[in-house]
Amino acid sequence: MLILILTMSGMIISGKAVAQCPMCHIAAESNMQNGGTGGKGLNAGIFYMLALPYSLVATLGFIMWRNNRRKEEDEIEVLP
Repeated sequence: MLILILTMSGMIISGKAVAQCPMCHIAAESNMQNGGTGGKGLNAGIFYMLALPYSLVATLGFIMWRNNRRKEEDEIEVLP
């Protein structure tokens, strides 16, 4: 959990994404220099694409935790 928080903090704090393709980087940079907001939209799109896998993993983890907790509660109730 701590690693996830640190990773997300690092992504939010970093001002410039270095891993962009050169054409996207040049287009976003020139758009920002001309007063546009295309670069911010591009970065927001990247964050949305990153959010989906993390959301899926978190949902699956929650479902597994809930099922495991129910099994443990059922085992405790069965014992005399």
